[in-house]
Amino acid sequence: MKLHGVINASPDSLADFSIAETVEAARTRADLLIEQGCVGIDLGGAGSTQFAERVELEQEWSRLDGKIQTIAELGVELSVDTWQPEIMERALDAGANFMNAADGLQNPDMVALAADRGVPVVLPFLSGIDPKARNFVEGDPMDVMLGWFEETLTRITNAGVAESQIIIDPGTGFGPADWAWEDRRRYQDSVYSQLDRLRVFGMPIYMALPWKFDGGRLELLDTLLRIGFDYGRAHLPDYILQRRRELGLADS
Repeated sequence: MKLHGVINASPDSLADFSIAETVEAARTRADLLIEQGCVGIDLGGAGSTQFAERVELEQEWSRLDGKIQTIAELGVELSVDTWQPEIMERALDAGANFMNAADGLQNPDMVALAADRGVPVVLPFLSGIDPKARNFVEGDPMDVMLGWFEETLTRITNAGVAESQIIIDPGTGFGPADWAWEDRRRYQDSVYSQLDRLRVFGMPIYMALPWKFDGGRLELLDTLLRIGFDYGRAHLPDYILQRRRELGLADS
């Protein structure tokens, strides 16, 4: 299990402790996350929740410029989380060495960039594409997810993205904005308990880990830790590793 620590360069992140609005703050948080056990950093300049302000390209880039370069000096895995291919290209030029393709590689320009650069790319399932499509919550979400990944992987590998680049993310951090937490909890529980079904693709699995632990979130985290995954996007890596030890999984 490799952890990538979260740094939010956008001021409207719900996890306000992860926000770093200056280069100095980003470097300080990166140092802390690495000290707490992360081998990589995931940096984002635009929030993805329904509460986040939608920003123009240049504003998103202004939040990232300088922060990417200073974190890259640390020599760790560094992804930038964005759905804008122009931002991703600038980020790779500035020192990022991972792509966290928040658009689910739906934009042909993002696919072309991944194929051209050859870096690892996180591919998230976009469970929130159609806010009215709740059938996969009421039924088996993994059936829908497997079909979506099969179709998407065929499309992007035919476009030149190597299978060895791709890291699969079931995208449980996304979802229609009107979902109640209980709907999300049931959805996540179903996905996490069947996570090994994603191994059919032979690709690493990337998970967005919780930073709140009430309302059943701790139990969901425990399920994830017991089943296992390859990459974890963590706001609180020290807590994740502590919980793993408490479950007797540290050396598994």
